Amino acid sequence: MMKVKVILAAVAMLFVGFAAQAQEVKIGYTSVEFIMDLMPEMEQIGADIQDYQTQLQTNIQTKVADFQKQVQAYQQAATTMTEEARGAKEQELGKLEQDVQKYQQDAQTSYQRKLGELLEPVQTKVINAINAVAAENGYTHIFAETAGQSPILLYTKEEDKFTELVLAKLGLQMPAAPAATPTQN
Repeated sequence: MMKVKVILAAVAMLFVGFAAQAQEVKIGYTSVEFIMDLMPEMEQIGADIQDYQTQLQTNIQTKVADFQKQVQAYQQAATTMTEEARGAKEQELGKLEQDVQKYQQDAQTSYQRKLGELLEPVQTKVINAINAVAAENGYTHIFAETAGQSPILLYTKEEDKFTELVLAKLGLQMPAAPAATPTQN
């Protein structure tokens, strides 16, 4: 019986500790993607990644066109080739097809890596601004909204504009909301 009282007292003290801490919690939420989209650097990043993607696509198209030419040449010459020569050429074409597919996969990986490299400095800048704003304004927790999903948040004050504070820290302004159009009944 004494053990139960000690355990209950410990649990009660734990709840009192949590209740005291709960009064000091200040939670904010923001969308890193939204802030990044407003950063002036994103325009140049978009142009750079588009150029890189075009370069990769051109290389892929060249390799595919070369493969198709070799397949056509094989199809035209196949009737005059010996069985052994046909088998060797088919193996060569099979390997070339695998090489083209591997190059396409590598190009996708390279694209993702390049995009990450380009975005990393902007992400770091935004995260540093979020951390600074949170510290300056006494926030204890900040939740990030992710594309297509809302943060798990049970309550937030509408007048708490954390995203706007981060934008101001970065020297950016919140875009104007579109004007509401009156509805007719």
